[in-house]
Amino acid sequence: MQKRIIGDSRPDTVSLTTPYLNLEELADVEVSSEDAEHPIEAALLPGFSQGWRAGIPGKQTIRLLFKQAQAVKGIQLDFLESALARTQQYVVRISVDGQSFVEIVRQQWNFNPQGCTAESERHIVDLPAVSIIELHITPDISDSSVFASLEKMRVF
Repeated sequence: MQKRIIGDSRPDTVSLTTPYLNLEELADVEVSSEDAEHPIEAALLPGFSQGWRAGIPGKQTIRLLFKQAQAVKGIQLDFLESALARTQQYVVRISVDGQSFVEIVRQQWNFNPQGCTAESERHIVDLPAVSIIELHITPDISDSSVFASLEKMRVF
């Protein structure tokens, strides 16, 4: 018999040491819009400061289309908002066949300039062959005039 104290969490050491996928080589990207000064590459590739920002307000989609199906162990998402109090929602969906999608996470986060200005999420999964990863961002669930942004997205 194994015993475990409720709340006892042991980090998944494999996922903490697994290198990020080289998205520049392995995937194409589609994005619903982008600000010319904050292109999607700034969120997906290392070496950039200031991530992606939408070119138009409202809901946005970022889609990674893998050239060949990839094993995915996790997705790291980082968001920053220091100017506006808002409730953001995002949804991550995956496709193994390039046509049908399965939602793997739906998350809401409250940003507040006087308190919480950053959200960092590391979603651990075990997906042996992913063709597409979609990230849908609703920058403010109560105001469609807000611009979406994403500081960093990494896949491992």
